[in-house]
Amino acid sequence: MTPVGPLQMTDRTRAVLSWCVHLYTGLGLPIAFLGLLAAVNADARAAFWWMFAAFFIDCTDGTLARAVDVRRGAPDFDGRKLDDITDYLNYVFVPLYLAWRLELVGETGLPALLLALLASGYGFCSERAKTDDGYFTGFPSYWNVAVLYAYLLGLPRWTNALVFALLALAVFAPLKCLYPSKTPHFQKLNVVLTCVWFFAIFVVLLQLDHPPRGLVTASLAYVAYYFGMSFWLQFGAASSPEATPA
Repeated sequence: MTPVGPLQMTDRTRAVLSWCVHLYTGLGLPIAFLGLLAAVNADARAAFWWMFAAFFIDCTDGTLARAVDVRRGAPDFDGRKLDDITDYLNYVFVPLYLAWRLELVGETGLPALLLALLASGYGFCSERAKTDDGYFTGFPSYWNVAVLYAYLLGLPRWTNALVFALLALAVFAPLKCLYPSKTPHFQKLNVVLTCVWFFAIFVVLLQLDHPPRGLVTASLAYVAYYFGMSFWLQFGAASSPEATPA
């Protein structure tokens, strides 16, 4: 979502709304538990829907937090720490466990999953994980997305394991990746394309038993755009005066 400034309100109202926003973020914790239960039972449909719900909350709670100005409304509570905890569970632990439970990598691919868990743990604790100019540094641990596509595309297990291992190493890469709601360059386009992709995934999940191959393939165009734009903004736009924020 596009960032908004703090709204005008009384201190009491701001405090109440701040705690409501923190509660909204905290819903990711029971959602992670329910997602894990679904993964334990190898219920891919339920697990992916719980992860989708967590993804939606994570995409919207930041905008709400900025609108309410939670730092001012609840100054003694660290909402970012709560957000990191919920994100690690829903973006990393639950999807990677689901990948194991659904046998997307096989026993020989277990080291790739363990490497991903460890790398993302370090990534979440890095002070450089999010830059001051609105980017992620390295692969931003979107394992929920990686596992979903591994499931949808039905690639060989060794291919999935190799991709997971490479993405785990990419967590440490000095590459600035798009933070769609904060990256200043082409921000409106980034947000619009992210919303379109999000809706496409929603439709795919509705038909998860027989996912529409055309829509799955088309949704990969956004993944290509995400990484392509990230590379261009870091390496190509640096020497291009036309690449101004939009």
